[in-house]
Amino acid sequence: MTNKERTAMRIRAAGLYRRRSSDTWPVYYNLAHCDFTRPVMRLIEELERRVVQEESLFRAQLLREDIARLKKLQELAGAAADLAAYKRASLRIGWTQGDLRTHELRAPLEPLLEAVYAYETGTRGIEQETRIYDAWLELHRVRMERLLGCLSTPVPKPTDGH
Repeated sequence: MTNKERTAMRIRAAGLYRRRSSDTWPVYYNLAHCDFTRPVMRLIEELERRVVQEESLFRAQLLREDIARLKKLQELAGAAADLAAYKRASLRIGWTQGDLRTHELRAPLEPLLEAVYAYETGTRGIEQETRIYDAWLELHRVRMERLLGCLSTPVPKPTDGH
């Protein structure tokens, strides 16, 4: 038996599995911690894939925080009594530092919350996944524009005269 075969046997015995054979680095997950009753949103899978490929530690950390927020949204949707209660709770999960500027994201955040709530309470399918993804892209655009824009060096606006 080769070393590769022994390793594969130990991994299977430990209840671990390799996510994809096409991964550049072997990523193993403990099956005991997997929740097979809840399908994973394609958006979460996409962000998890980006974390593995991301070279910037800053961007990778932002992606991990976003994944945690999306998973929290899924949990809240299952526990909420209705959409209004879900929205109230979902607006306070750390979208901004201490949620002090979350109100600035409310307009693009609400369609995402509605889409995730609908997905988690029964409306699944490619249309719903697309709705979530589109709402996420808009939220991300606004968030980068408003919140991370304050971290960059301001560039003076061009004047019309010269």
